[in-house]
Amino acid sequence: MAAIPGIGRGWQPSTRQRATIAKRLAGAAADLTTEALAQIAARHPWFGELDAEHRSWVTLVARAGIDGFVHWFAEEGRDVNPSAVFDAAPRALMRRITLHQSVDLIRTTIDTVEGQLESLVGRGDRPVVFLGIVQYSREIAFGVAEVYARAAEARGGWDARLEALVVDAVIRGEADETVLSRASALGWRSPAAITVTIGGAPAKDSAVEAMRRLVGERGFDLLASTQGDRLVVVLGGPSGTAGTALSVITEVAEYFGPGQIVVGPEVSDLVEAATSARGALSGIRAADAWPSAPRPVAAEDLLPERALAGDGHARRMLAREIYGQLRDAGADLLETLVAYPDNSGPGEATARSLFVHPNTVRYRLRRIAEVSGYHPADARSAYVLRLAVTLGRLMTS
Repeated sequence: MAAIPGIGRGWQPSTRQRATIAKRLAGAAADLTTEALAQIAARHPWFGELDAEHRSWVTLVARAGIDGFVHWFAEEGRDVNPSAVFDAAPRALMRRITLHQSVDLIRTTIDTVEGQLESLVGRGDRPVVFLGIVQYSREIAFGVAEVYARAAEARGGWDARLEALVVDAVIRGEADETVLSRASALGWRSPAAITVTIGGAPAKDSAVEAMRRLVGERGFDLLASTQGDRLVVVLGGPSGTAGTALSVITEVAEYFGPGQIVVGPEVSDLVEAATSARGALSGIRAADAWPSAPRPVAAEDLLPERALAGDGHARRMLAREIYGQLRDAGADLLETLVAYPDNSGPGEATARSLFVHPNTVRYRLRRIAEVSGYHPADARSAYVLRLAVTLGRLMTS
């Protein structure tokens, strides 16, 4: 081991002394790791927000750092290898925690080791161990920045190409076991609810990474690829979170480029994600026909525009899911739905045209909303319902 700055040659420990000190530290490594994790949890709220898998990876890094110091201290002339510390955990950990958080992790682990020196090392040996910690931690700190820089460079190269291949396979409906394996290598955890979102491509690549980090903090997985002037995002989360997926995309809408953002329907796995992609792609093509649509907008909310643009699936959805359900619920509902706009809305005119009481009209309107999810009193819903009735009649005649 090279001479430690600040200590004269006469103060350098012998090989036997180093071995003895290292043996004591190695024997306490497990306890030091446990205490370091307790301190990390107490000092840094971000640690508690990690899931169990990522916390276990942090444990591996902390233990690797302590073991690395022990081996470095024991072996004369050994160089510090910062990469070995972070190689203990998968690369996905560096996508989940920031460089600043990594520095917090290192600093807290060092503080823990320093705090335990009094009980582990004799008084005469403490100065050399303390200065060894300073030298080792300095090299690790510089190394962390290098590790993150290399990771960013690698992601900008191989990972980005791999991710683009995965996303392309997903939207083409070619997601097989090989694609699933590649997605897993990118940190995809096979969530139960998946949506595909399409929007404008951002001007800066950093926007996608910022989006990825924010989405990760919400407990979602994300795969993204820029295809021409569009950004395709595959979002995965817990089952039954279609509305939540839309809200998450709303939070990161600023990272998309200009133009509408369309969120496809929820599916259960990557193999079926092509269905969500088709809905999102159809929606983005037809979105200009509804200038006042919210941003982002669900593909299912663009059914009329998609149907008019030639989307056969959207036409079938309107005809079968909306018109079909109303027809099955009773002819009186369809009769009221058609008469309602023809008589300029609710009131005596609609009731008179149907030869029923106005309260009956109001009841039927509520039933239409319950059955279809669209209320005729709302202008947008009335438009959807009217087109659904028209298409339903054409497709069943």
